[in-house]
Amino acid sequence: MDIVVCLKQTFDTEAKIVLNSNGKIDGTGVNLIMNPYDEFAVEEALKLKEKFGGQVTLVSMGGERVTESLRTALAMGCDEAVLIQDPDLESPDEWVTAEVLAKAVSKIPYDIILAGRIAVDDGSGQVAIRLADALKIPSVNCIIKLEVEDGKAAATREIDGGTELIEVRLPAVLTAQKGLNIPRYPSMMGIMKAKKKEIKGMTLADLGIGAADLPRKMSITKFSLPSPRKGGIKISGEAADAAKELARILREEAKVI
Repeated sequence: MDIVVCLKQTFDTEAKIVLNSNGKIDGTGVNLIMNPYDEFAVEEALKLKEKFGGQVTLVSMGGERVTESLRTALAMGCDEAVLIQDPDLESPDEWVTAEVLAKAVSKIPYDIILAGRIAVDDGSGQVAIRLADALKIPSVNCIIKLEVEDGKAAATREIDGGTELIEVRLPAVLTAQKGLNIPRYPSMMGIMKAKKKEIKGMTLADLGIGAADLPRKMSITKFSLPSPRKGGIKISGEAADAAKELARILREEAKVI
């Protein structure tokens, strides 16, 4: 079975976000990690490989530092990695990202494409579903259980108030939700092997497309940080008086009742 995992590198979830004078996010000195939801996708790909055999190929876009996350996934047990880098791919939107990934993935044998349900930096949750649309294959989002047999995937996903079981024919795109599995840690042997594995670089020219073929559908004009949280109010006095004062504050100042 041939499995492709679309992987994104994101800011560490503990990183402090700072905006520069141009209103852009300043990534200076920020620790970068593999998108946490993509870790579930990598683990599920490795479980499928262990059960059915085959190969797991990673595909990502971004700068040179993305190789850090790709090496981590290779150390976990993935076989190959492709990194798409091009000066014309600075700050792509979700549509551009999906179109570029589709061109790259179409050059790789695949039965299943896995990805995280969202990236923790933008939270849009669009790229994997747009990728499926570009490849004209079915997709199932937010899966928490996966069974593959006879060219079909039975995926259980979360919905409001419960779960839903969807069966699709392969190939298909599936996005991983927390609870699908517990990602493994890279072993020392895996880390050593990962250092020798090739990360294949690709440009837009290699994919047969140019910047003119990738007009953005969306652009971000401004970033802003949330307002600082105000300190709490301590209400002193007897319980009855304090309760009355609390009710007044909630009604007249907070205006929530």
